[in-house]
Amino acid sequence: MKCYLIYIFLIVSLCASYSQTSNKQPVLDSIEVLIYKSKKANLFSNQERLAFALKAKELADSSDFLSGIVQSNLSISNLYWEMGLDHNFKTTNFENLKLAFKANDSLSLANTHYNLGEFYRLKSRQSDSAYFYYHNAEKLFKALRSSFNTAQTLLRIAVIQKNEKDFIGSEVTSIEAISQLDLLESTNEVKEIKSFIFNNLGLVFGQMEQFEESVLYFNKALDLKKDLPGDNKLSIYRTINNLALSYNNSGDHEVAIKNYNIILDDKKTISERPDFYALVLDNYANTLFLSKNYERLPDLYLKALKICDSLGDNSAKYNSIVINQHLAEYYHTFNQKDSAKYYAYRAKNISEEYHNDDLLKSLLLLSKIEDDRTAVKFYNAYIKLNDSLVKVERTTRNKFARIRFETKEIEQKNIQIAREKLWLTIISIIILTSAILIYIIINQRSKNKELQFVQKQQETNEEIYNLMLTQQEKIEEARILEKKNISQELHDGVLGRLFGTRLSLDSLNMATSAEAIETRNRYIQDLQKIENDIRKVSHELNTDFISGSGFVDIIKSLLETQTKAYKLNYKFDYDDSINWEDLTNKNKIHVYRILQESIHNIFKHANANIIKIGIQLKNNVILVSIKDDGSGFDVNKAKSGIGLKNINSRVEEINGQLSIESVKDVGTTVKIRVPI
Repeated sequence: MKCYLIYIFLIVSLCASYSQTSNKQPVLDSIEVLIYKSKKANLFSNQERLAFALKAKELADSSDFLSGIVQSNLSISNLYWEMGLDHNFKTTNFENLKLAFKANDSLSLANTHYNLGEFYRLKSRQSDSAYFYYHNAEKLFKALRSSFNTAQTLLRIAVIQKNEKDFIGSEVTSIEAISQLDLLESTNEVKEIKSFIFNNLGLVFGQMEQFEESVLYFNKALDLKKDLPGDNKLSIYRTINNLALSYNNSGDHEVAIKNYNIILDDKKTISERPDFYALVLDNYANTLFLSKNYERLPDLYLKALKICDSLGDNSAKYNSIVINQHLAEYYHTFNQKDSAKYYAYRAKNISEEYHNDDLLKSLLLLSKIEDDRTAVKFYNAYIKLNDSLVKVERTTRNKFARIRFETKEIEQKNIQIAREKLWLTIISIIILTSAILIYIIINQRSKNKELQFVQKQQETNEEIYNLMLTQQEKIEEARILEKKNISQELHDGVLGRLFGTRLSLDSLNMATSAEAIETRNRYIQDLQKIENDIRKVSHELNTDFISGSGFVDIIKSLLETQTKAYKLNYKFDYDDSINWEDLTNKNKIHVYRILQESIHNIFKHANANIIKIGIQLKNNVILVSIKDDGSGFDVNKAKSGIGLKNINSRVEEINGQLSIESVKDVGTTVKIRVPI
């Protein structure tokens, strides 16, 4: 009953769930369409795309579709990024962290962590926060087996490590990123990310002054970038600039100049990316300076600086720090102190806004250019800043290590929890399985005992029935013998004497008187009647009962006993032509028990006065009918009763057929067909 209720509950739940899904389907389709439109930059403006994404979020929110809200937020945050709405981008992604976690959407959670890493790296320039979110994204992408996203995130982490001078860490992370990409097919996207990783490795080895490895990785990056479709000129030029810088730092100025000329000879560079052109021009001029080729100096420096100053943006302003430093070095070399100081102080003033290595270089440069006392002041400032920057770098690297450690610790705890849950599940399954097996064994033993009991009961019933048949046969034999004796006595004794008397009377019949003749005739007629009656009785007594009449007597005995006990009247009609010997003892027992159970049910439930039992033979099938004049019952509702179940079971045992007809306040008729 409990299982039945559980099945009903599950079916209702599934139906309800399906109904809800069906009702929500148009809304879900609308959300998907709106999110799709929000990504089509070639068809709609940023404002239109943002409106689509916001509408999708509104629909998802109104329909309580959590996953839809998360996806809408991702589209909205991407548009905020494109539109430069940094605060909105940050707020939306922080909101999405909670929603994606609640929705158990690991992919969206990973993308949201990645977005926040981008924000803190590029907008807020907080490397420790950026590292934290990138690291979380990497673990989630790795768990999802998303090798491409994992590699892309590892690249961002490697760049941060390089910027914070954790060069060994950056190298290890970059190699891990490449190993993730090696698992994938070499598509254009994979090649592009791999080229960026090689470029980062080139910069890392350049910083560690391992210039051969630096040149090797820059060339690998160039090979991949040149193989990519589309306009990759700027990306290629950036790697060439980095390659030339490595050659320059290694002392191979001639090769460096050749690489710089590849970029500078492209006249479109200055118009398309003037800030990058100024950077390359400064690097080219500095290579000439280091190779002591002063012919075009300081004009090239001044040209590069003029371009940066004309642009007026933060990127160009930052690039101008190095140009000013190079000009100060140039004028200091030629002992033009005023010019050297001018550009050195200018570099210092700009670099103070960033408080990084560029300020450190500016202070060291001023300590060389300025006079003794002022030089000492700048040198002390240089030492102090250097110690501060080293401390900050160490602290930052420690933060990175702590983030990795804490993440590993959390992972270990999660693994431990998962292991404990697994063992708990296994133990629970074992206990449940054992309980089920024990129940099955106990239940089976109980059934076996019950079956053994039924078999013993069956054997006992057959034994009792056989005893009854044996007793009945003995009674029948005694009756038959007694009948034969009586028949013989009548036939040989009484009939003989009567026959003699009749003959005597016949002899006296010769008298001629009318009275004598009439008297003798009357006696003779009486004697003839007596003779016929005795002959008839003798013949009937000498005739054997029908074969198998013993079972009918057993049934009669049952009817007499039970109806008397139950205070019922009965009528029993049976077919004399039935040879009960054709029926097995087992089948006769079942017929007997069916009649017994039926009479008991009539007494218990029907409130009847008379029972009619009929047994007929038709087409080699014994038809048994039990009819009462009781109150009747609803056959469909009563089928689960024990009495009817017993009758059904016995009918099935003899391969018979059962039919029950009942009318309330009229009575019930039970019909059974027993094949011989």
